[in-house]
Amino acid sequence: MTGNADPRHAGEGTTSRARLDRGRGALGPALELVHTGRAPTRAVLTAELGVTRATAGAVAAELEALGLIRVDARPGAAAGSQGRPSHRLALADEGPVVLAAQVHADGFRAALVGLGGRIVATTPSCEAVDADPAKVLGAAVDAGADLLRRTGRHCVGAGLAVPSAVTEPEGLALNPLHLAWPAGAPVREVFAERVRAAGVSGPAFAANDVNLAALAEHRHGAGRGARDLLCVATGHRGVGGALVLDGRLHTGSSGLALEVGHLTVNPEGRPCHCGSRGCLDVEADPLALLTAAGRDPGPEGSLLQQANELIREEYADPTVRTAVETLVDRLGLGLAGLVNILNPDRIILGGLHRTLLDADSERLHAVVADRGLWGRNDGVPILGCSLDHNSLVGAAELAWQPVLDDPLRALAGGTGNTGAAAGR
Repeated sequence: MTGNADPRHAGEGTTSRARLDRGRGALGPALELVHTGRAPTRAVLTAELGVTRATAGAVAAELEALGLIRVDARPGAAAGSQGRPSHRLALADEGPVVLAAQVHADGFRAALVGLGGRIVATTPSCEAVDADPAKVLGAAVDAGADLLRRTGRHCVGAGLAVPSAVTEPEGLALNPLHLAWPAGAPVREVFAERVRAAGVSGPAFAANDVNLAALAEHRHGAGRGARDLLCVATGHRGVGGALVLDGRLHTGSSGLALEVGHLTVNPEGRPCHCGSRGCLDVEADPLALLTAAGRDPGPEGSLLQQANELIREEYADPTVRTAVETLVDRLGLGLAGLVNILNPDRIILGGLHRTLLDADSERLHAVVADRGLWGRNDGVPILGCSLDHNSLVGAAELAWQPVLDDPLRALAGGTGNTGAAAGR
């Protein structure tokens, strides 16, 4: 902890030092509480940490000295509160950031993300993805490094989201089916190398994009407060899933859990890249909607953008409505099976699936409820993801995790070079 005791107040300094020493172990939990919006005041922080007011005050002061949070100088009562006024806590406006990058079938994007999931700056989406992962990741990191130079912000790490299962602990993109990348591409290693070459500070991480979307939504969005959260999403191509169990991202024994895109929902359906037929991956993604509606994917814009615009602008067309109903039924079948297996307390849908939910929520709920065990599936809330660029925000969460675990150690540069997905 920082600071030196004043020799004129040796006894007081000793007491303060003891409080700081006891509070060091609470720095990470305290920062996570503020980061996720669960401790808006010092009084709440005290209660959540289970420490004395003096220790909570020392912890908050130390996080402020590290440039991570801001503590109001004078206590104030929350609106409608009858309790004792307390110092408000907020994240530092000009605090450090992390570099986040996302690659998808129709391009890539880089951003700078602060604590609290706040996107500080972002690049325009690049609409070309090279078949060489090193070129794509290098371009994404260079774009992020340019943002750092232009904003002058201090960077403490980097995170990458890719549309593929990413093995643990190796960091290999096992099935980048829609990127034309070789199976098993060492994306974490390549990303970390590019981050170092660009002079970006901090460790580098990589993980599956839907896993990261779920992590971001659980901490900052529609999944906040859920204990067992199921996320299913279709982005630009294919379908992915993720599960947060008791507040922790569940990735399985080697990072490959929740490959929900390969659930069979139409045994006589389209051939899938995995070798099976009628998988959710090819029956409920943007290309499937456009095909079902008799629309040829145009050369302009991403498949996701085209599919979303088709629903929003031409839903009155009977052909489009029928296509939506078909995809809703397929998605509902998949969700019902997952609910029967996983028993989540909340489902969130992203990408095109969020648009399908908005278009015909009643039908989707009915399909899930009709195929549930013991008549309980109709009680599971199904919500749309609420964060813009949630996979980018999730990639940032990977890079923030060492700081959340131990702010002093991370900001002193002792976290190492690369790491696996944090998943907490």
